[in-house]
Amino acid sequence: MALEKILFGTYTKGASKGIYTANLDNTTGLLQDAKLVAELGSPTYLHLSKAGYLYAINKKNSDRGGISVYDYRDGDQAVLIQEILTEGRSPAYVSMDEERQLFFVTNYHKGTIESFAVQADGTLTLLDRFKSWGQGPRPEQDKARLHFTNLTPDKRLVSVDLGADKVYTLNISDEGIFELVATYQAGSGFGPRHIRFSPDGEYAYLVGELSSLLSVLKYDQTDGSFTLLQTVPTIPADWDSHNGGAAIRLSNDGRFVYTSNRGHNSIAVWAIDQNTHKVSLVQTISTEGEFPRDFNLNADQSYLVAGNQDTDNITVYRRDAQSGELTLVQKDFNVPEAINVEFV
Repeated sequence: MALEKILFGTYTKGASKGIYTANLDNTTGLLQDAKLVAELGSPTYLHLSKAGYLYAINKKNSDRGGISVYDYRDGDQAVLIQEILTEGRSPAYVSMDEERQLFFVTNYHKGTIESFAVQADGTLTLLDRFKSWGQGPRPEQDKARLHFTNLTPDKRLVSVDLGADKVYTLNISDEGIFELVATYQAGSGFGPRHIRFSPDGEYAYLVGELSSLLSVLKYDQTDGSFTLLQTVPTIPADWDSHNGGAAIRLSNDGRFVYTSNRGHNSIAVWAIDQNTHKVSLVQTISTEGEFPRDFNLNADQSYLVAGNQDTDNITVYRRDAQSGELTLVQKDFNVPEAINVEFV
């Protein structure tokens, strides 16, 4: 038996107190040993650095939020070492460039990305800020709303704007300075939320929250631009209740895409054609709970773990590496208001 540790970011609107951890038994596929490791407000997304510092979104109150930094090098209890709080709503996503020791904070409510230098002691120092602009046709698109920023395979940054239906490609200098180099305009009302790249870095898969659509994009590493190849719905055609596309992950072999549906409460499994890189639906499986946001694959990708925010349960599936299909293993493991799923 080998145990794999998972960190769970959560909302703290109800029973949750902050960041939790649990262990996945990768022989049985069962979770065990849930534990609170840091108490703070709505740490919805997290990042654990290779040096053992844990970075978490912190909602201090309704009009003040930011980032909390913890020393988590002992892998047990997280010890707070820094808080960076500003006026306004808390951020939506955090990511890191380990090679250049840069940290990125994406704020949905402010439409901004901030870059920070990561100091030797794990603390952060602000370097630069990029602000998006524009709006879309839906009520949720009243202004720019950046939802996700992360490194591209060629070490640029990609950031998606739900409010303006845009995907930005930015150069980032060693000093953490942003330079916008390309803008992809998604379909009107698409509502981009998260994006992931193929292992070879030549294709990207973009999920739309507001539209419940998945787009396949060709990525041009010479200029950072994207070209649309395909768009497909993430939910069945006969589903007419509310749904929001949420998270997206790719298998390491580049053969499968996984997306989550909040409302339909499911994971959709997609096979990637290795010639065209377009996708076809393999399976849609219930998350056995309500409002699944994030999910993740374990180290050898034999299991997929999903969090259900509104029903406080974590669901585990065994994954078939050949077909990509998921089989339910566990559905009643309690972590309150789970959002982010990060294997340590």
